[in-house]
Amino acid sequence: MDENDLKALNNIEEYGCHVLKVMEGEGEPSFSYSIGINKKQNKPDVVVLGLNSELAHSMVNNYKDRVIEGEVFEPGRYYSDFLEGFKVCFIKVSKKHFEKYFGWGLWLHNGDDFDMLQIVWPTTDGKWPWDRDKSEFYQWAQPILNEEGELNAI
Repeated sequence: MDENDLKALNNIEEYGCHVLKVMEGEGEPSFSYSIGINKKQNKPDVVVLGLNSELAHSMVNNYKDRVIEGEVFEPGRYYSDFLEGFKVCFIKVSKKHFEKYFGWGLWLHNGDDFDMLQIVWPTTDGKWPWDRDKSEFYQWAQPILNEEGELNAI
């Protein structure tokens, strides 16, 4: 194990998860995701795509804290208190996306035997991924990681 592996394991023990921030790449948005929530709490880990890393990190930690307190997040429901003034919803991430996005999760679990939720956020003018008039940037910044790669209204 190297220093990064040990840091991740220590963060999981001390804080309940480790948050990874992945910078924007060629044709791919930035994203942040947790590892360790599934292992420690037996609840899904979580990913936020397309928001700045500080905001995404705080959303992941908010989710983790609420899970530790016993809150259960169901795919297809709206929740508040993640983004000031906006609701978010959760979707179950398909395992077909795990290799591309969640290498550290695969490492921690020695495979894909874990669950992941995506926190889906609206634009500042209230557009959601299922709205026809969403911008191309919004569509690019927040790919939908379910089986179909798209969402209908929740």
